[in-house]
Formats: sequence, C-alpha cells, structure tokens
Amino acid sequence: MPSADGWLVEAALALEEADAAAAHGDVPVGAVVVDADGALLGRGHNRREIDRDPTAHAELVALRAAAAVRGSWRLSGATLVVTLEPCAMCAGALVNARVSRVVFGARDPKAGAVRSLFRVADDARLNHRLEIVEGVRADEAAARLRAFFGALRAAGEK
Repeated sequence: MPSADGWLVEAALALEEADAAAAHGDVPVGAVVVDADGALLGRGHNRREIDRDPTAHAELVALRAAAAVRGSWRLSGATLVVTLEPCAMCAGALVNARVSRVVFGARDPKAGAVRSLFRVADDARLNHRLEIVEGVRADEAAARLRAFFGALRAAGEK
C-alpha cells in the first residue's frame, strides 16, 4: 500500500476545494479524482447548501466530473482523494463506480463509512473493494472543519 506521503499534491488540491466549499457556506470538504497515471479527472467540493441538494457531497461532485471526462461510470484505476472520510452514501458510490483507491484526510467519527463507523469500501461481502489510505493532511482538513463549525457556533447557528 502506498504511504500517505505519496498523495500530498492531490490532497492539496482537495484542500483547495474544501476552501471553496467554505467560501459559499458549505461544510469544507473537497475531493479530487486522478487516473492511474496521476492525471486529474475531476474535482469537487460540498455544494449541498448552494445547490440545495442533499447528494451534493464533494466525493459525488468529483466522481460525476471524472465520469464525464472518462465517458463512463466505471472509474477503474482511479483514486479519489478527499479531505474527510466518506459517509455511507459516498463510500457506496465509490464501490459502485469501481474506484480503485480512496485516500482521505481526517476520520469522521459521526458519519465515516470507510473506517470509523462502517467499512463499506473494503467489505468482502460487496462485489468491489477499494484500497484505503488514510491520514493524508488530516490535521489541515480537521482544522478547517473545526474553524467552520466554531464560526457557526459563535454565530448561534449550530
């Protein structure tokens, strides 16, 4: 399994996407999809608030963009790099898209479905499993989330 250090450039792009989400009031989560050669296929950030769409998670936005570039829903050989551990919906989408690897930053103890609460991405009962790399730039990702939710609490919104 590649080390977490091998994904620093892609994680930086995902952090940029997280910042874009925060800029329009969404939870700062960002994601990018790269092919087996490292070429960028798609990028995205949370857009639930701006799009008024409960499925507009960073991972799904990036997967949709990557599928459009590939011209196929099958993303075999691709890696999704995301700032926060995917939820059940997003982990399921990664399995269904046949993504080869997920690389994530911070764990999500309340909704994480790759390691924290569930292990959807490598569940042997499913027809596809992903390689998992965790902890890439986790401190930076977690700091963005803490700042975002801290600001909401300070404003009396959370």
